[in-house]
Amino acid sequence: MLASPETKGLVPFTRESLELIKQHKAKKHSEEHEEEDLKPSPDLEVGKELPFTYGKLPRGMVSEPLEDVDPYYYVKRNTFMILNKNRIIFRFNAISILCTLSPFNPIRGTTIKVLVHPFFRLLILTSVLIDCILMSMFNPPQWVLAIENTLLGVYTFEILVKVTARGIWAGSFSFLGDLWNWLDFSITLFEIITRYSPLSSIVLLKNVRTFRILKIIPLNQGLTSVVRTLTQCLKRLMGAIFLALFFLGTFSLLGMGLFMGNLKHKCLRWPQENGNETFHNRTMHLYYISERENFYYLDGERYALLCGNRTDAGQCPEGYVCVKDGTNPDHGFTNFDNFGWALLALFRLMTQDYPEALYHQILYASGKVYMVFFVAVSFCFAFYMASLFLGIIAMVYEEERQRATEKPKKTGSPFQQTAKEHEAGNEAAETKTTQIEMKQRSPTSLEASLHVMEEATLKHEEELKTSRKKCPLCCYKFAKTLLVWNCCPCWIKLKEFVHKIITNPFSDLFLLTCILLNICFLALEHFPMSQETMCLLSIGNLVFIGIFTAEMILKIVAMHPYEYFQIKWNMFDSVIVFLGLAEIFLANLEGMALFRLFRMMRIFKLGKYWPAFETLVRTLANSLITLKDLILLLFIFVYFSAVFGMKLFGESYRACACRIDKDCQLPRWHMSDFFHSYLNMFRILCGEWIETLWDCMEVAGQPWCISFYMVVICIGNLLMFYLFVALVSSFSSSKETTIEENNEVKNIQFAMARIKKGLREILCREKNAPKKTPDHANDTYATENASGHTLSDLSNTQVFLKENEKSSATEKTPVTETESQSLIPSPSISETVPIASGESDIENLDKKEIRSMSGNGDSREKIKQSSSSECSTVDIAISEEEDMVYERERPKHLKNGHGRRSSSGQVSRGSRKGKIWQNIRKTCCKIVENTWFKCFIGLVTLLSTGTLAFEDIYIDQRKTIKILLEYADMIFTYIFILEMLLKWMAYGFKAYFTNGWYKLDFIIVIVFCLSLIGKTREELKPLTSIKFLRALRVLSQFERMKVVVRALIKTTLPSLGVFLFCLLIWLLFSIMGVHLFAGTFYECIDPTSGEIFHVFEVMNKSQCESIVFNESMPWENAKLNFDNVGNGFLALLQVATFNGWLTIMNSAIDAVGVNMQPIFEYNLYMYIYFINFIIFGLFLPLSMLIGNIIANFNKQKIKQGGSNIFITVKQKKQYRALKRLMYEDSPRPVPRPGNKFQGLIFDLVTSHIFNVIVVVLICFQAMTVMMQNDEQSPQMKSALYWMNSFFVTLYTLECILKLIAFHCYYFTIVWNVYDFMVVIFSITGLLLPMTIGYYFVPPSLVPLILLSRIIHILRLGKGPKVFHDLMLPLMLSLPALLNIGLLIFLVMFTYAIFGMYNFAYVRKEAGINDVSNFETFGNSMLCLFQVMIFAGWDGMLDAIFSTQWSDCDPDKINPGTQVRGDCGNPSVGIFYFVSYIFISWLIIVNMYIAVIMEFLSISSKKKARTLSEDDFRKFFQVWKRFDPDRTQYIDSSKLSDFAAALDPPLFMAKPNRGQLVAMDLPMAVGDRIHCLDILLAFTKRVMGKDERVEKLLSEIESGYMSANPFKITYEPITSTLKRKQEAVSATIIQRAYKSYRLRQNDKNASDVHVIEDDRVAHPSKQGIQLYKTKEKSAIQSQI
Repeated sequence: MLASPETKGLVPFTRESLELIKQHKAKKHSEEHEEEDLKPSPDLEVGKELPFTYGKLPRGMVSEPLEDVDPYYYVKRNTFMILNKNRIIFRFNAISILCTLSPFNPIRGTTIKVLVHPFFRLLILTSVLIDCILMSMFNPPQWVLAIENTLLGVYTFEILVKVTARGIWAGSFSFLGDLWNWLDFSITLFEIITRYSPLSSIVLLKNVRTFRILKIIPLNQGLTSVVRTLTQCLKRLMGAIFLALFFLGTFSLLGMGLFMGNLKHKCLRWPQENGNETFHNRTMHLYYISERENFYYLDGERYALLCGNRTDAGQCPEGYVCVKDGTNPDHGFTNFDNFGWALLALFRLMTQDYPEALYHQILYASGKVYMVFFVAVSFCFAFYMASLFLGIIAMVYEEERQRATEKPKKTGSPFQQTAKEHEAGNEAAETKTTQIEMKQRSPTSLEASLHVMEEATLKHEEELKTSRKKCPLCCYKFAKTLLVWNCCPCWIKLKEFVHKIITNPFSDLFLLTCILLNICFLALEHFPMSQETMCLLSIGNLVFIGIFTAEMILKIVAMHPYEYFQIKWNMFDSVIVFLGLAEIFLANLEGMALFRLFRMMRIFKLGKYWPAFETLVRTLANSLITLKDLILLLFIFVYFSAVFGMKLFGESYRACACRIDKDCQLPRWHMSDFFHSYLNMFRILCGEWIETLWDCMEVAGQPWCISFYMVVICIGNLLMFYLFVALVSSFSSSKETTIEENNEVKNIQFAMARIKKGLREILCREKNAPKKTPDHANDTYATENASGHTLSDLSNTQVFLKENEKSSATEKTPVTETESQSLIPSPSISETVPIASGESDIENLDKKEIRSMSGNGDSREKIKQSSSSECSTVDIAISEEEDMVYERERPKHLKNGHGRRSSSGQVSRGSRKGKIWQNIRKTCCKIVENTWFKCFIGLVTLLSTGTLAFEDIYIDQRKTIKILLEYADMIFTYIFILEMLLKWMAYGFKAYFTNGWYKLDFIIVIVFCLSLIGKTREELKPLTSIKFLRALRVLSQFERMKVVVRALIKTTLPSLGVFLFCLLIWLLFSIMGVHLFAGTFYECIDPTSGEIFHVFEVMNKSQCESIVFNESMPWENAKLNFDNVGNGFLALLQVATFNGWLTIMNSAIDAVGVNMQPIFEYNLYMYIYFINFIIFGLFLPLSMLIGNIIANFNKQKIKQGGSNIFITVKQKKQYRALKRLMYEDSPRPVPRPGNKFQGLIFDLVTSHIFNVIVVVLICFQAMTVMMQNDEQSPQMKSALYWMNSFFVTLYTLECILKLIAFHCYYFTIVWNVYDFMVVIFSITGLLLPMTIGYYFVPPSLVPLILLSRIIHILRLGKGPKVFHDLMLPLMLSLPALLNIGLLIFLVMFTYAIFGMYNFAYVRKEAGINDVSNFETFGNSMLCLFQVMIFAGWDGMLDAIFSTQWSDCDPDKINPGTQVRGDCGNPSVGIFYFVSYIFISWLIIVNMYIAVIMEFLSISSKKKARTLSEDDFRKFFQVWKRFDPDRTQYIDSSKLSDFAAALDPPLFMAKPNRGQLVAMDLPMAVGDRIHCLDILLAFTKRVMGKDERVEKLLSEIESGYMSANPFKITYEPITSTLKRKQEAVSATIIQRAYKSYRLRQNDKNASDVHVIEDDRVAHPSKQGIQLYKTKEKSAIQSQI
């Protein structure tokens, strides 16, 4: 067992210790079972500091061999320990194995002292850092070579020291026992070879040196632990990685079958030699080689226009024909012509890098119908696989965090706790003594005494803090002498006066107002600005600087400088003031304009008055400090990748630049120097890698570039995902700590309370001045009572409210009595109308909320006022419990049948009109409550919504449809108006308009009416454009969407504060962008070519206006710029979504100045601005926001009892049924046929070997599809045809065998039906070309049909079980995903209709083309799907920005319609795309959360020691196999097999007989054990022993008894443990008797045969002894 640290202590390692280790190793095999319990202590790991519980480290033990204090290493690993002067633990092997010196050898001792010395590690770390800097240099000078040689010597010396100190191979702590030493040795060896051998010309060997950067990792203990954690995470991700590869390969094969060769289809000019014959859109192979100029190119495009043969594919213009010729687009790298390129294309879609380009290429070449392929790929990879990876990483991170939090609890030292308690006790005692002394010296006033006591306590705490600091005490005395100003009485009076001003609540309100105005002034800057505006902003800046300076001075006067600078916010304010003053005084100096950027820091002054801001910043800071090692590891990896890429590809970029640029100039993104290479790696981590990969493959070849990029993408994304999950987890799990509000926040609250109170008094005085009633007297009393309180009293809200309630009690009492009297039904006065108990669409309040709202007996009346109207017959908010209480409180004389629950609408009994009105309302309520009526309204809603899709640009050409739609609109309007009137009659106005869904219906009815009015007159026609809102009525008609909307509101609204914080950060970056780039994005453009003039031709705006014969050229601004804060926000949004961000960054990098022509990469280091925004403006705020949404999600889930918040009550039942179905091991068993032949076939097709053979055949068939390519030979085509025929034959044979074996049961299994359809379609695909010709049947038809069987690999029992486990969260999340998907479709539908009404006629340019446009509903949905995955919306917005005559024609005639012009509307376009991106992002984030939380809940249930209904069901399924006669008993001999046949967590692996015997199970006659006894014992084994388990066991027993009333009662005669003890006892007795008989036979032997008997007896005795020993050990093991 582990020895106590206190008892062992530190013992020198001597030769006796070494001899003990050797002796222990010699007899290690006999004590092996005792050492299995030893585990290493986490606090005594290598590299950690020795805990102080081992006492002070003597100077003589520093760097000397010590006996290892951890028994695990000392006993099992045979090590000794070394401690350096910093108490860092080092371990070394004690026993020599290979080239290892003795621990007492002086040479080894010297090297060990060198190795463990802190300066040695510092030397190595410094050398590595210097080497990293040198490796990042491009064309280093000659003196660098001398430094590199010196560093090589240092590394060689380090290896020699380690080899001597640790030995070459002597266990886990030897030189070769550490993998990092292998890396060091390899790098050093290769560096020596490349430097001093002829192999120095090999570039790859030179690049091995860059791995030296990774040497930083083993030099830092934190980095090593992070790498270890990531390695474990990678192991856990292996199943998901294999599943991703499976999907990747499957979709690649599917893409090959669908799109092979299609991207070579281009529009080629066809020579019109025969005027009678023309060819249009006929794919053909020409007999001549086409030239590049014969292809059709769109303006500004690099590659030829793609086309296809389908009607929905791209069409060629007149004079061109669609042919398959030329190369593929994007340097020929984008295609599906073989499996390799298809795999690369699918990997690109999986990472969502530039998907819109491939999206358009495929739709142009193959048709719009293949959008389904991209939807499936996006859902599978971008959504589900990403959710799976994030879920697994989140699970690993939570486990690691729990392990880290449990370590201090387990290893907490009593000595440390005692020391802390002693120290805390001393502090408390001293504080108490000080307080008593101050009380004795205090004046008579209580307030003064408290004030003095608080000051004394604060001073004592400050002294304690000061005493713990490292600075000498004299420094603090000196500081207090100079910085505490108590000069004279006049100064003290001035100080008190200033203190009153500063602490006044209105002073803080004034400062807060100034901060908000200063932010507004900062946001008002724009380009161009008039002189008056510039002057106003300049004066405003001076005023604010003056105000903030005055604030600082007054606070210093009031608080002393010493106390002022003790507060962090005051220090921040002083920094802002000093920077502002420096800006003013240095404004005229050149290069000091950057001081203006520090103005943005004033925005953070809001944090002083915003407690949530401080909470978020504190949580963020703590998270970053906790994750500092992970962040450092990510930076090291990016640095290493940049250096390695520069070394590997830099020369290729410089030598082959002409391949990627026509001017032989290096592109913007390359790896020829370190800075560009680092930017390239950063871009890869942002998800943009495919374009730079194309350039890399052009200049350096495909193998190295693809390998390098894949490694960077995979490892980089793993680090990014882990960091993202860690940040999200820290924000989602951060506890809502109630932070004490500072004085500023309290002052703001007091000031606002005073203002409200003053306004209320003024308004009440003016309102009640003419007359004064008793009610007014009560109000006056309440007001006086409230105004009589001081600020300190008002801070206690509860006391204030109680007094107000007391003061208003006289006013409330008569009103309550009147209301209660009006609710009592009297035969002579009124009669209630009990029409309906409630309307299903009205959301009733939760019972808990009602209880919390109702604090007294008047709760019923209060709720009734807010939930019903005077004419309503339904009391919607009353809970059943309150209704029962109300019934009990009724008078007894009203229980004669007339006393019925009253609604807020009451009708007089004596009035005949009242009865008619009552009957009318009854009828209306019955109608609206009728199920058929609801179904009819839902159908009409769907029809009215669906008709909107027909109103596209071709509606004017379809006269009949247009007339039908007009009549349909009128009918729908009348129906919805009638429904609204019926609900008004049934529920009343108040009940109707207090329901949110009915309000939405009312708004939609108004929309219907306005759209009809808009059709009557031409000037009112714009009203028809709001018809798209009609689609929102679907929300109120379907419960599934309502559930999702409610959940989104509940998870999003509490995150509003975090969203405002993120918006504040964006405002900071937007203002900073305005300061840096306002007016600098202009450029002079050649109107003929559309290219920018070179800077040698045009240098500024004035030269641009007079460049050609004094004629002005267009001096145009970029459409996205930073000329004002609004444009800055839009530009930052594009950067955040990585759409159009490269264009924005290029403009910023090339910017020279205002009215200056841009120069290529003039301002290169402006990339830092965008990098900072992506990190601090996107990554961190996104983590905050998502973490807060997850926290709200978990809260709502807990409120609903742990169920999914995105599903309805009915779907919860479906969820449980689906869960039961997914956990089902096998479908309903098929009976075995009685015929021998059929039975033999049945056994064959149901065997596991048969299933394995089928899966292997499926894999082989997929491999044949991989062998295909676009330009394969006829022999290859013939071979593939016969291979497909062979697989079809095998699958047909499988189908026939299963039909023979299963008979009619064959078609009861869904998978068999699917296989049967595959066989039928495959045979049809083989025979069809023989009948109708090969031209009409694509050659990939049969392979794709056969490939569809690959889905069998995901089946439980067919493929790997890990695939089934990983697919389980998706299947269980399907109900929630379906609901969320319906909401997404509705949002897309609504925005598609809106886009058709506003952007249908926009000019086709940039992102709007023949495929992506808003002309029809289908094209609009294509665009919105593209925007939903954040792809290409920048191009669409760019086209909508076309408003000038040069870009569009506002008077253009559009054929077939009366609409003129093809210009866009920028403001509407910005609102359209920004709102859609935000809403769709919010919904998709909740989709991710739903799947990830489902995955985490499944994994947590597996780890928790709990049992579910499915576990018990599986238990009884296995029981049926062992008890087919249903006797409820099994033989005890079968118990071991039964336990091994169960599923986890009840599963017990063999050998398990010892565990089963220890359970002490009761046994009946015949050594039989009952089912219930086994179940209870197994349950107790899994869940342990506590009150909860005992309660569960009693429930299981009672449930079993109720389910099995015929249970056989029995009296157990023994138990498994007793029976085992009896068997062991009998065995011992028998063997003792046998040995006794053998001894008696030896004594009675004849003396004549003594010698012979001795010869025989001697070995027999030895045999007996050996037999006894074996017997004893066997008995012990059995027990």
